[in-house]
Amino acid sequence: MYAETVRGRPSRYPGHERTLADGYDATLTYYDRLHSESRAIFSELDADALARKCLTPAGTPITTWKWLRAMFEHEAHHRGQIYLMLGTRGVKTPPIFGLTSEEVRARSVTQLTNSE
Repeated sequence: MYAETVRGRPSRYPGHERTLADGYDATLTYYDRLHSESRAIFSELDADALARKCLTPAGTPITTWKWLRAMFEHEAHHRGQIYLMLGTRGVKTPPIFGLTSEEVRARSVTQLTNSE
């Protein structure tokens, strides 16, 4: 969706139905194909293209580089959803930024006191 819109084309988002890729192997194949196609489109963007406006699927004009930033924010949102769902099921997940909250706290030089 993001790659098509930065090219100035309307979104061709097909949804996320099982018919697009049914099963683990088919899902990875589908993902790899779309990822490759998107990377090829993104690699064509130069400074002028990044500064131009594109239209979101809602028809809202936005500077292309800002639209691409939104893509990363959207991906982080979904990663958070996955971590939340796994956590509610008791599945341990790897830390997103390399350290757990507990590890960051243990490595901290000072601890806040009640008066701070």
